[in-house]
Amino acid sequence: MHSSPVIDVHTHMMSQPYLDLLREKGAPKYTFRTLPEGGEVVDMYNSPFLTLFPAMLDYEMRIKAMDQARVDIAIVSLTSPSCYFGDADVSLRAAQIMNDSFIEAQRAYPDRIRWLCSLPWQYPELARQELKRCLDAGAVGVMVMANIDGNSLTDPAFVDVWQAIDDAALPVLIHPTAPPAVDKLDMRKHNMVPPVGFVFDTTMAISRMIYDGFFDRFQKVKIIGAHGGGALPFIAGRLDLCYDNIPTCAAHAEERPTQYLRRIYVDSVVHRQDVLQLCVNVCGPDNVLYGSDYPHNIGDMTGCLARVDSLDGDLRHAVRGRNAERLFKL
Repeated sequence: MHSSPVIDVHTHMMSQPYLDLLREKGAPKYTFRTLPEGGEVVDMYNSPFLTLFPAMLDYEMRIKAMDQARVDIAIVSLTSPSCYFGDADVSLRAAQIMNDSFIEAQRAYPDRIRWLCSLPWQYPELARQELKRCLDAGAVGVMVMANIDGNSLTDPAFVDVWQAIDDAALPVLIHPTAPPAVDKLDMRKHNMVPPVGFVFDTTMAISRMIYDGFFDRFQKVKIIGAHGGGALPFIAGRLDLCYDNIPTCAAHAEERPTQYLRRIYVDSVVHRQDVLQLCVNVCGPDNVLYGSDYPHNIGDMTGCLARVDSLDGDLRHAVRGRNAERLFKL
């Protein structure tokens, strides 16, 4: 270990049984297509959504990549489409397949791998049961998409799941998926979902939670916004301005939005030094975490760490891993 361990909080893995289940039960929303240059992509309603790479299934490859980038611990999670497809049985099976694969990975690499559990949120009672099983098996937090098959995270249907997460004071990584209105927003052209749609999805989800009073109701949950919290650091002042001047924006939240942003964690998957510094300025030096988005084609373990290492002394060590050590009790 280095003087400050490097802990990657935003990094993904899948498993072949999970992909087999998605292939069998995901249609018509999720379908698989072979690319002309080889390899496969998962489409969402016939629009490219997830490019598959061998590294997504191969922990040996992952550990080698971590060694090369000098990353000590990876907190792995399932990416979109998570387990939000099929009926209750299929959704639960998708979650359990992935959570079991994470349990195995931590057993195989006990010094290098920790994991966030996936839950069948559409079926709240099953989600709570799976949460308990995963916590007993060593999960250090929860992964949730910024919308659950088109439903907002503040939907009353999910209150019991959030209550269970809050009772356990868990970290929750909010990770984008395609926003519900891909067609209406004309996002298929130029494949705008990864560059803009994902950022929009996270920004909308957490902004809605702020204005909805979510953070007043759930005081112990620790929310992590993927990709630097989307656009939240950039629009922080605007969120406050609307809270101050538009009554409906202030109707449910007890404090100004920037107060809640100091309680939200964000990762370093932002790809510019000045944007990383903005995340520190808005969310606070204790609330920024190293993340890489490995092994996606737009992930960058080395580059994201280089930007973290360019931060000033103590701040650099906090973001590299000390904040994550504290947050995840590692």
